[in-house]
Amino acid sequence: MPIAETDRDPRLKGPLAGVRVIEMGQLLAGPFTSSRLADFGAEVIKVETPGKGDPMREWGHHRFKGRPVWWPILARNKKSVTANLRDERGQDLIRQLVKEADVLVENFKPGTLEKWGLGPDDLHEINPGLIIGRISGYGQTGPYADRPGFASVGEAMSGMRYINGFPDMPPPRNGISLGDTLTGMFAAQGILMALYQRDALGGGKGQVVDAAITESCFQLMEGTLPEYDKAGIVRKPSGTGLPNVAPSNIYPTLDGNYVVIAANIDPMYRRLCTAMDKPELADDPRFVDHKARGENAEELDAIIGDWSSTMSAAELTKHLDDHAVVVGPINSIADLVKDPHFQARDMFLTVKDDFFGDFKVPGFAPKLTETESSVAWLGPPDVGAHNREIYGDLLGMSQDDLEALAADGII
Repeated sequence: MPIAETDRDPRLKGPLAGVRVIEMGQLLAGPFTSSRLADFGAEVIKVETPGKGDPMREWGHHRFKGRPVWWPILARNKKSVTANLRDERGQDLIRQLVKEADVLVENFKPGTLEKWGLGPDDLHEINPGLIIGRISGYGQTGPYADRPGFASVGEAMSGMRYINGFPDMPPPRNGISLGDTLTGMFAAQGILMALYQRDALGGGKGQVVDAAITESCFQLMEGTLPEYDKAGIVRKPSGTGLPNVAPSNIYPTLDGNYVVIAANIDPMYRRLCTAMDKPELADDPRFVDHKARGENAEELDAIIGDWSSTMSAAELTKHLDDHAVVVGPINSIADLVKDPHFQARDMFLTVKDDFFGDFKVPGFAPKLTETESSVAWLGPPDVGAHNREIYGDLLGMSQDDLEALAADGII
């Protein structure tokens, strides 16, 4: 149940201050779930394998003074403890932690917790109010449940990858682990709904939140299912635009860049025609409404591209802004950090760190008007950095107990 006011870590601020989360698992989907909670004040206790800890600590090829730069962001505002979960004594540490927790997040292969005697039935006997967020490739049930699953396969099987890319070319993947982070967001939403049911609606009981990568990706597939069900349409890759939606594409500029112009509703399309000094295109039968523009998208895109090529990206963006047409540059991260709007919205926070010095980290999203989040600390550099605080101060274990567990490789 919620942590008493006197037991809260005063460094953690936000609407979830007072919620205690046990994070078990590794790599991205599970840790990203609890990152969403940690960003908004939850006390996240990350359980790592003694020794090397989460492989994410070493993930990524780009480093600063030999240390990876992704981990400090993924593990910010989290506390690290260690436990050998393959040993009964390590499993017992989890049972003790669960007594003091609101939420447990895990992304092991389905059945792993049950094998360790830490399945939902076991944990709910210890803490009936515990919310258990379970993240996996295919969910906890169904014929694929026992398969190992990664984001790349989940994106493919959900249909997301099939519609990505260009016609008649191999379907590419996104340059990020989109399936993992999407699932983390859905899992975090489910955890918050379960907390609301337990506390605000008076349900009083915990429950399991079962989040699958395949299903999370499938939720983003928009109208593809009813299009197939009722019209027999299998949506195909459409390159840089969307099928039958125009104008909504990338367009070349004089300085060799591209901008996105999205003027696919009638009033905005008319404003675009005015901005192009081609008002006659607004009433051209080929482009007069959404359906006509969709059917003649290639012809319309060519007209717009010829016009956009006469201005630089910056000139084009300002010109269309002045005409209230949706437009935006295709930013690299180098472009992004210079963008005054992202700066004004505090999307780049600078945190002082003993090792990294001034370290830029992503800001918080979404923004709440009455509660403010903060980066209390970057991801703990040492595996088990908070063993003394959590096992000693929270669970009441003695220094002798901790030294004995460490000597036996349990922590």
